[in-house]
Formats: sequence, C-alpha cells, structure tokens
Amino acid sequence: MSTDMAEWTITAKTIYCDAVEDEVTLLVNGDGTWNCTSYDKYGSPDKATARLLKNRGRQSGRKLACTGPECHRLIAYRDELLDERDMAGKK
Repeated sequence: MSTDMAEWTITAKTIYCDAVEDEVTLLVNGDGTWNCTSYDKYGSPDKATARLLKNRGRQSGRKLACTGPECHRLIAYRDELLDERDMAGKK
C-alpha cells in the first residue's frame, strides 16, 4: 500500500464470502463506517435469493446466511485498514 494510506476516504475489497457462497464487495469509509454491497441482496433476501441460498446450502451441506453488519470478514477488513491508517499517521 502507498504511504498516502492515511488520507483515504473510502476503500473497497471484493472477497469470496463463504457465508453466502458468492463474491461480495466490502466498503470501508475513512470515518470507520463500513458495509457490504451484498447485504441488501443477502441480508433480507427476496424469495428468489432465499431459494438460491437454500440450494447452495444444500449442495455444500450447511445453512447459508448473511450475518450483516456484524460480519467478521467485514469487521476484520475495517480493523486492518484503520490500523494501517493509524500506523501511517504515526510516521
């Protein structure tokens, strides 16, 4: 990462989320707020998405469900970015 890390306002990262077995994009704002772009789709799924999750879950042998704002993947990414920003600001 660049030395300008302390000055970012928003950053995004696409990951494979095993909770929904799909790629999702995690967003972290410079003020520390965060969200997942797929939360609207998977957090309160419509019937078609719920059916998709159920079928994927059946294939993988486990129940799939979005954990929403408390997602450990999202929180870990946010914490990593904020720690990097704090360390860059101390230099």
